[in-house]
Amino acid sequence: MLDTVSLKLVLGVVTLTLCCLFLRSFRRTRSPYGGWWCVALALWLAGNASFLLTGTPQQVWANPLGNALLVAGAFSVWAGTRSLRLLPTPRLQLLAGPGVTAVASVLENPAVNAWSGGLVYLVMMGTGMALAARELSLLKPRGSQAHRPLLFAAAVLVAYFLCRGIVYLLEGPAGPEFRSYFSPAVTCVFLIMLLITVSFSMTELSNEQLINALRERATRDGLTGLLNREAFTELAEQECSRLKAVGSGSTVILADLDHFKAVNDTHGHAAGDAAIQAFAAACVASVRRTDLVGRYGGEEFIILLGGADPGRASIITAEISRALASSSPPGDMTFPTVSYGISSTTNEDTGLEQMIATADAALYEAKALGRNRAVSATQRP
Repeated sequence: MLDTVSLKLVLGVVTLTLCCLFLRSFRRTRSPYGGWWCVALALWLAGNASFLLTGTPQQVWANPLGNALLVAGAFSVWAGTRSLRLLPTPRLQLLAGPGVTAVASVLENPAVNAWSGGLVYLVMMGTGMALAARELSLLKPRGSQAHRPLLFAAAVLVAYFLCRGIVYLLEGPAGPEFRSYFSPAVTCVFLIMLLITVSFSMTELSNEQLINALRERATRDGLTGLLNREAFTELAEQECSRLKAVGSGSTVILADLDHFKAVNDTHGHAAGDAAIQAFAAACVASVRRTDLVGRYGGEEFIILLGGADPGRASIITAEISRALASSSPPGDMTFPTVSYGISSTTNEDTGLEQMIATADAALYEAKALGRNRAVSATQRP
């Protein structure tokens, strides 16, 4: 027989130690993943502390609270794994599992039933870890495999809580199989081993998230969230090389907001920023996810359409202008119109730099012709 109280104390010490280490790491890196793990560990620590009151008069509130806190910890792990994919977690979904667990625990007479809400608790714990495992399986790290130990641990926990729930349903918490293999004492040993196993990968994932955030910040324009000029050029050259290797062409669109200086002079720079952001949003909404959109400088933007011809590019420029015109500008201002220059690959030797130069010449012609239009290099005499 294992001493359940002692094992819970050991689990509490391990959890508290890891929580302190991750809190220190979070204060240094501000990694959302590290922050969510701190929350999860703190919730597990508080939940297990509540279970120490089992068998006392405080059991009536301590057991439902402990169940809800442990499930909240599992769902916090899910929120942390979602942050690795830069996805937010809706608050309602985050609180649903702990809330259902708390209600089920309260309804099963927790004053005398130490396992009140036990089945719902086991199902929700398995659900939280299953959601975390799913997010980790969808994660596409750049060369790192730090998520694999955590994915393995999450999958093992899902299997463990699934089996624990089935045995609980078949024979109850007093059954011989449950007491031998799925008792609180066995679960404590199991969790201690898994927490220690994945602690190193958790640290590496926090640092990896920080590096990815810094890389993202270095390649994105701060105002619009689009690729900056350097990042666009690098990615566009890679995409052009790929398209050339498969025998496909590409098209470059240069766009410039008409009379942009007048917007700043008349309505202020905040209005100019709003116009730039609205145009960026119009571009993102009008192109495919595989296309590249960047802020080329000031009020000038650049788009690379893989596998598209000038005709398709002209259609897209019209869609962008319509989307911008339908946007709601701040105050009494009106968003400016846009001029476009379009250039496509004409032969195998046409590179990105030459396409941009040709598109720039077409853009200059669009300005000379009165603005608010798209001119393709193939239309020029």
